[in-house]
Amino acid sequence: MPTQTWSRPRGLDHVVHAVRDLDAAADFYARAGFQVGGRNRHPWGTHNRIIQFLGFFIELLEVGEPEKIVPPAPGQFSFGAFNRDFLRAHEGLSMVLLASTDARADARLFDEAGIGGYEVFDFEREGAGPDGAPVKVAFSLAFAHDRLSPHAGFAVCQHHYPQNFWNPSRQVHENGTTGIGGVVMVADNPTDHHVFLSAFTGVRLLHSNSIGVKSVTPHGDLEIMEVLSFRDQFGVVETVAGEGAELRGLRLEVRDLGQLETRLNAGGIAHHRRVGRVVIAPEAAFGATLIFEQTQAA
Repeated sequence: MPTQTWSRPRGLDHVVHAVRDLDAAADFYARAGFQVGGRNRHPWGTHNRIIQFLGFFIELLEVGEPEKIVPPAPGQFSFGAFNRDFLRAHEGLSMVLLASTDARADARLFDEAGIGGYEVFDFEREGAGPDGAPVKVAFSLAFAHDRLSPHAGFAVCQHHYPQNFWNPSRQVHENGTTGIGGVVMVADNPTDHHVFLSAFTGVRLLHSNSIGVKSVTPHGDLEIMEVLSFRDQFGVVETVAGEGAELRGLRLEVRDLGQLETRLNAGGIAHHRRVGRVVIAPEAAFGATLIFEQTQAA
């Protein structure tokens, strides 16, 4: 069981939405009114396309070159192999990554808390700046492990050239989405993951109620709820494989739900209203549940 090792609370940085057809998933997000970036290629066989918000992004990911995937080894988390194995079962949200200012320090904290055991993974690639000129982007990932949840990936992400990655012009979306509200997981027993969730996010006091447990981070919530609560809140029937918590929902903030629905209708995107939210079910959203909530200031 993880021990209580504390650090500064970590906010949400991005989620990985693993799909079998990257361009088809990008077309879905574009029809839903999002601005989707171009294709990037990783040397370990995965390809991605990015949907960016203020301080958060969705990483659409496919295994484009499976022959390049590096198998996992002791102390080494294979990003490619994890997502390849995830996609053998289904599409959807495979990993959640929190923001880090020092991935190596966070890796040591994870080790001390009993949720680590992995080497830090460093990589860089070429990106495109606001004017289209090539720029360098580089990241360091420190991985965490919830031993009760083999089907969900957890890590922190340190951006080494954040000025080359974050681009306000790419954070404007036709559907009015302005940012991240939270990431939602489901589990048969959310409280089983209370200690892990606290150690992973660095948030000491979690919110617990009849729905589940929630870590309110400096940038978005990371919460775990029961399947029935997920259905009641979002109108989506989910199941779990009986092995811990699984990533299922993404809560996004929008200026105006009516504007959003107009864009979804124009794009032919099936959706429904539930408890004051607009929801796109996983059948339409490549295995993920997209939950839109109107911001209080709207």
